[in-house]
Amino acid sequence: MRTIAEINEKIKEKRAVVLTVEELKARVAETSVAQMAKEVDVVTTGTFEPMESSGAIINLGHTDPPIKIRRCWLDGVLAYSGFGAVDLYLGATEVSEDGDESREIGGGHVIANLIAGKPVHLRAIGQETDCYPRASFETTISRDTINQFYLYNPRNLYQNFIVGVNGGDRPLYTYLGPLQPRLGNAVYSNIGALSPLLNDPELKLIGIGSRIFLGGGIGYVAWEGTQHFPLQKRLPNQTPIGPAATLALIGDAKQMNPKWVRGCYFKNYGPSIMLGVGVAFPVLNEAVVQCCAVSDKEIVAPVVDFSIPRRVRPTFGLVSYAQLKTGRLKIEGKPVRVAPLASIYLSRQVALELKQWIAQGEFTLTEPVAPLDMNRSFLPQNLWGSQMTLD
Repeated sequence: MRTIAEINEKIKEKRAVVLTVEELKARVAETSVAQMAKEVDVVTTGTFEPMESSGAIINLGHTDPPIKIRRCWLDGVLAYSGFGAVDLYLGATEVSEDGDESREIGGGHVIANLIAGKPVHLRAIGQETDCYPRASFETTISRDTINQFYLYNPRNLYQNFIVGVNGGDRPLYTYLGPLQPRLGNAVYSNIGALSPLLNDPELKLIGIGSRIFLGGGIGYVAWEGTQHFPLQKRLPNQTPIGPAATLALIGDAKQMNPKWVRGCYFKNYGPSIMLGVGVAFPVLNEAVVQCCAVSDKEIVAPVVDFSIPRRVRPTFGLVSYAQLKTGRLKIEGKPVRVAPLASIYLSRQVALELKQWIAQGEFTLTEPVAPLDMNRSFLPQNLWGSQMTLD
């Protein structure tokens, strides 16, 4: 048995034994869970994938005379301004309004540009009041000319997700990317056994206040994420068979690295943002190693048919991540090409960079201040009038 305090002392003294989760899995296969629990102090995990339920809080500072912003655009992307006078929330999937040619640009691109130190054009319209008499404002801002600039992401790090396919007769453009008709391809977004929360399936090690790697800087778990659904059905190893737990994350964007925060666009669907997120787990006991030893062949995801435009879509059953990573599936006897939406290579690099931070004494672990709710149900929204007509 170890404590986080004991592990942190070793980190500060640069004596901690740190492995990426892939390294740990390989070592367990060569030795045993018990042996690794004795030798290892920290295990690092990581992912680099689109996380569209993300955004940034920005405080501009006051103009002279002051303005109470009620409409604001950053490089043509509308930011929410319905709270403080010069506070903004820029959502990653908000689309540029600067004409048809800019429809592939969104909030995720603007956030990434600010993190990279690039200039961003700002245009604001104010509500004229006695204390805020300015009616409009236009300028160029950058990371260094604004006050607070931090990511607050309502839903990141799905514990598991789905595999998308298209059994219909026309191409579909989805949040997983294009899905070709007649089962022409399959796309999965979670990275399986590398994924942070699949290595802590019951969320015993991570909670509110946990320190993490976020976008190349230090972030924290702020709360459970939206659509948090820990009651998802699970295998005997406690990994969920589909979308389950999620996290809300927060971190100072001024400390982040543009390598790990990138705007992206899904054809005919819209813009988003790709984020690198890493989680370090303290090896407190053998149970931690046992969970982190889970392999791709022991984790499954549902194959979902997007051609049925309903909330609950039919599935073609469950498939292991080991099978997905071969690049081929067989659905109803037909071979189907498979590709990941997340970058497995960059996910490994996130885990490796976090390992290096810890080994160098630059990142210590935190005790959660509160656990994440493991009894949260998932409520759908039923439009009763429309539903009765449809049925």
